[in-house]
Amino acid sequence: HNIYPNPFNPIANIIYGIPEYAPVKVTVYDLRGRTMAVLKNGFETTGFYTVQWDASDFASGVYFIEMRSNSFREIRKVLHMK
Repeated sequence: HNIYPNPFNPIANIIYGIPEYAPVKVTVYDLRGRTMAVLKNGFETTGFYTVQWDASDFASGVYFIEMRSNSFREIRKVLHMK
């Protein structure tokens, strides 16, 4: 699903759906590919979920949010503006 608002300051909402019980990992990376935060790392049951990233301690700029599960992987670009 979506990440909103984008651009954001200081909180981004990440919405995702899981069709079956599966491991879920949501990670934030900077432009250099460094891991900045792991927002979720565990198993989820079927349903829709929202994870919030509070980036108030991070610099303004472009970040990438990776959502990964069994056979699913997606990366979205977000802009943090202070």
